[in-house]
Formats: sequence, structure tokens, C-alpha cells
Amino acid sequence: MEETKPISISRLIAIPALITLGVTILRLVGELQHWSPLFFSTQAGGRLALVGISWLPIIFGPYFAMKLANAGDGPTSMGKAIGFAALSLVVLAAGGTLFGLTISHPSFLTLLAAVVMLGAAFVPGIGWRAFGKTLVAYAFAARIPVLIVMYFAMRGNGGAGWGTHYDAVAPALAHLSLTRKFIYLGVLPQMTIWIGWTAFVGSLTGSIFAAIAGRGKHMAPASS
Repeated sequence: MEETKPISISRLIAIPALITLGVTILRLVGELQHWSPLFFSTQAGGRLALVGISWLPIIFGPYFAMKLANAGDGPTSMGKAIGFAALSLVVLAAGGTLFGLTISHPSFLTLLAAVVMLGAAFVPGIGWRAFGKTLVAYAFAARIPVLIVMYFAMRGNGGAGWGTHYDAVAPALAHLSLTRKFIYLGVLPQMTIWIGWTAFVGSLTGSIFAAIAGRGKHMAPASS
């Protein structure tokens, strides 16, 4: 029987990360040029604008899952992989709820919420180790460029911002210094909730897709 070689995570996420970066740049240009708000909303949070990277795990999750499955680097149980992917949503929702309740008046609880949301990103790896690691790596590769854009967007025009969703601030936080705005509106969300979201969405869609495709029987138990 032909042996399969482990897939390099950095090579696996390289092209998806570049595509994601391209979407981030496209969105920034679209907002600066005031293109259709349906696709390029400049309001705080982005208002579910169609051009964005939060949807991409729906595509790349199955892509990563199938690549790993075909390489024999899968879980002992597809049901277990799906179960822990779903559990990550519970953790993410708990942290997100606490974050939403405390962000108007940031405190220790806000930081605790951020840690919980980041922890959600590592839950899927309990059910499918290789897939979990891949999704966490991709999540950081996707979100670090956004964080960099947010930093310059918030500093732009003498601190007034570029007028994009990357620097939009809710009225309740408008009084914060530039540094605190960047920490609470940039670093914490991008490095916690969006990391958790990416891992959850990617793991759930990827695990379900792999299960439907009937790849579970070909997966190597040692990678669980």
C-alpha cells in the first residue's frame, strides 16, 4: 500500500491566505472609493457586506478537510470531529455574549471574554488534530493583515480615520484614546472572536463535507 506524506500546514494554507489577503485589499479599496455599500459597507462592523473574508471559511474549510483526508491525515471518528466543531460554537457564543455585555465599559471581564473566544478556535482540534491546527494557522494568516489595516486606518487623517469600517467606532467608545481603540476594537476582536469564528465555521463545514463525501473511511486514526 502506498504511503502518504503529511501535508505541510504552511503550504496548505498559502494560496487560501493569499486569496484572503486579496479580498481584504479589495474591500479596503472599495470602501475608500465609496463603491456600493451592499458590497463594501463602511459602517462599524461592516454590516454583513458581501465582500469580506468572514465567509471564506465556508469554502476553505472543506478544501482543507479534503486535502487532509486524501493524505490520510484525518480523525478517528468523523462524528467526533463534527461534535467538537459544534462545541466550539458554544464556547464562542459564551465568550461573545460576555464580550458584548462588557465592551462598552472594558474591564477584566472583557479580557476574559476574549480569552474564551480565542479558546474556541482550539476546540475543533480535539476532534481532528491536523484540521484544527490548519484552521488556526489560516485564521491568524487571514486576520493579521486585517489588524494591520485597522491600525493604519485608525491613525489616518490625524487620528480621524479613513472613513472605512476598519476604523469605524461605536459612539460609546469614541472617547477612548487611539491606542485603546486599537486594542479594544482591533486587537481583541481580530485576534480572538474572529480567530474562533474562522476555526468554528471552517471545522464544521469541512467536517460535514468530508463526511458526506465518504472520506472518513480513508482517514488515518493516528491523526485524531
